[in-house]
Amino acid sequence: MKTIIHAGAGTLAMILIAGFLTATLISELLLNEAAVLMVKKAILAGVCLLIPAMAITGGSGFSLARGRHSPAIDRKRKRMKIIAASGLLILLPLAILLYLRAAAGLFDSFFYTMQALEVLAGSTQLALLAGNFRDGRKMTRGKRLAAVKTLRAI
Repeated sequence: MKTIIHAGAGTLAMILIAGFLTATLISELLLNEAAVLMVKKAILAGVCLLIPAMAITGGSGFSLARGRHSPAIDRKRKRMKIIAASGLLILLPLAILLYLRAAAGLFDSFFYTMQALEVLAGSTQLALLAGNFRDGRKMTRGKRLAAVKTLRAI
């Protein structure tokens, strides 16, 4: 059950971050300032779902890996530390700052510089989460194959 919770929370986090990035890029490149404000507001609301998803992913992952060591587990642990730190120290403050500036109509060079930093940091987080997803799938491949064989035998 812990594995399902871990995979579900991690997948939700990846979907949210990908959605944030997609909405940001579309609104910035193709839409008007009102749409950008709406996206910034939605991202700030979505962060209220992302933070618990990330906490559940990290907590369940550390619990699943307790007492185990492998190169894949070590990579996942290292990535999660970077993901957590950049999320709390870079992305959360940027989400608040960008929303406040968009709400005030301050679409200046500082806004766009911070927007570029947010896209870069968000893309990095998505890549790190994808690496953890890939390693997690490799680690559970044997269990998934055994389950399929069991189902076919029934």
